[in-house]
Amino acid sequence: MTTAIAIALALLLAVIAGLHAYWGRGGLWPAASEDELIATVIGNARAKRMPSPGLCLLVALAIALTAMWPLLLARMAGPAALRPLLQLGGFAIMAVFLLRGVAGFLPAWRRLHPREPFASYDRRYYSPLCLLIAAGYAVLLLQGPDR
Repeated sequence: MTTAIAIALALLLAVIAGLHAYWGRGGLWPAASEDELIATVIGNARAKRMPSPGLCLLVALAIALTAMWPLLLARMAGPAALRPLLQLGGFAIMAVFLLRGVAGFLPAWRRLHPREPFASYDRRYYSPLCLLIAAGYAVLLLQGPDR
C-alpha cells in the first residue's frame, strides 16, 4: 500500500515540478498570455510579471526533490543512520504542503491572492491538492516502509 501511495505522490509531484520548469522556460499553458497565467496560477493583484525563470526553475527543482522523497520513505533505503534524516525531511515536506493547503482557506491569503480565476481554483483545487499531498506524506511517515 505504501509503495502505491509513494508512486502516486512521486508522479503527481513530478508533473507539478514539470509545470514549474515549463513556466520557467516561458511556457504559458494553461493560459494564452502572461497576464492570464498570473491570474490563473498566482492570483496576486499586484503581480505584473511571472516570477523570473531562475525562480521558477528553482521551485521546479525543489518540487522535483520532494517527488523523490516518497519513494525513499516507502523503501527507507540506505544506511540505518540516514533513516531519521529521511523521516525528518518527510515531516518538513509534509508541513510545507499542510501549511500551504491550510493557507488557501485563510482570509489573509485571500487578500493576498484575490484575482480570478486563481482565487476560485485555489479553494477548489490547489489548496485541497496540497492537503492531499500532505496526507500522503503523513501516511508514508506513519505506516513506515513496505516490507
